[in-house]
Amino acid sequence: MATCDVCGNDYWMAFEVRTVGGGVHTFDSFECAIQRLAPRCEHCDCRVIGHGVEVEGKFFCCAHCARSGSSDLGAQIRDTVGAHPG
Repeated sequence: MATCDVCGNDYWMAFEVRTVGGGVHTFDSFECAIQRLAPRCEHCDCRVIGHGVEVEGKFFCCAHCARSGSSDLGAQIRDTVGAHPG
């Protein structure tokens, strides 16, 4: 069995995540993996679990936060592509 890096649970279904930087982490759930590895939004501090938005090297959870927490470049960010419905 393997022990989770976050909660310390010794679990037979634990899994490893290897990062691009060479780090190796063991987790017993996706919840613990997210807690350890997901970046935080530069504006609202929530965990960025989806694709998120990157502006000038800063990570945001959505276009609203990117517009609120970055330079003029953030004002160009949109959540969707295409025409507004209606």
